[in-house]
Amino acid sequence: MNYSISRRAASLSPSLTLAIDAKAKQMKADGLDVVGFGAGEPDFDTPQHIKDAAAKALADGFTKYTPSSGIPELRSAIAQKLKRDNHLDYKPSQVIVSSGGKHSCFNVIIATCQEGDEVIIPAPYWLSYPEMVKLASATPVILETSDKTEFKVTPDQLRAAITPRTRLFILNSPSNPTGSLYTPEEARALGDICVEKGVLIMSDEIYEKLVYDGARHTSVGSFSQAHLDHTILVHGFAKAYSMTGWRLGFLAAPEPIAKAIDAVQSHSTSNPTSFAQKGAVAALNGPQDHLEIWLAEYSKRRSYAHQRLNSMPGISCVNAKGAFYLFPNISKLGLKSTDFCARLLEQEKVAAVPGIAFGADDYMRLSYATSMANIEKGLDRIETFAKSLAS
Repeated sequence: MNYSISRRAASLSPSLTLAIDAKAKQMKADGLDVVGFGAGEPDFDTPQHIKDAAAKALADGFTKYTPSSGIPELRSAIAQKLKRDNHLDYKPSQVIVSSGGKHSCFNVIIATCQEGDEVIIPAPYWLSYPEMVKLASATPVILETSDKTEFKVTPDQLRAAITPRTRLFILNSPSNPTGSLYTPEEARALGDICVEKGVLIMSDEIYEKLVYDGARHTSVGSFSQAHLDHTILVHGFAKAYSMTGWRLGFLAAPEPIAKAIDAVQSHSTSNPTSFAQKGAVAALNGPQDHLEIWLAEYSKRRSYAHQRLNSMPGISCVNAKGAFYLFPNISKLGLKSTDFCARLLEQEKVAAVPGIAFGADDYMRLSYATSMANIEKGLDRIETFAKSLAS
């Protein structure tokens, strides 16, 4: 049988983060002592009141189809959250609930981009952005950044990259994989250019609650009505509420785009899981005191890991301002990221994600969403490996 694979599917690269996480888990299952820094999910449990709300929905028989864009109660709660936390004026009809933040990103790109369009993506980028753009038959345009600018794209870079074919600019702040956070002034400068040039912004804000050192996340759509009209906000419940496996995300967009995305979703996945949506309502409307506890622990781990990495031979690391990742520079150790991480896993039983997955081959990504004991043990092993390369 000659199986025919579409060019669209054949052009994609599998998720390297998921592949490494799966390999590390298999090694652990085989009895090996592996320290994993690969997973992009909190190591804390979902808060109990959220689980209780979903369990009650199940017990009450809330197990049928819902509207494809989500239940009205949740869409309203999201609109209220965006007004309360982000100073954004959205009607519930402009909110679409999806099967995860990744699904929201995919829906935005599929609904707004087509063949001939260009999408500007700063690197390092979340590895799925370029692949989603390819699935829409559009062209990713990558803007290189480095640790010298804290991995942030400049207004001059953005302006120079825009062409008549530019449809979308992807802004991810706080960032996966670098933990970088754009200041309000920096975000506004980028937003001003997009407004001037008529370019849409997909603003991925899923890590907005995970920021450190007194910093605050600012939504690019909050600066003016014009900024809001050019912005599609994507978000989800995975990171701030440790609901990764629940697969619930959301987006907010200008009305015509929201309607187009709802149509796309109605013919693909249809509604997100019914009873999980009840848990999401509880997440937004219930107590938020878990965040202070989580942030204190993340901050402690971040500071320790940042200090340790910068003390290792051949490694330098910019401190993260948000999310739960560090993105150390390994270029002085003589190996590109894939070889570095493969040997690190084989020799020292430490799983990290090669920077090439994020468009930055001189780096690796470490997640500190794991216990301090794992971080200490893993960094000890990375130091041993770095010393062997530097000697």
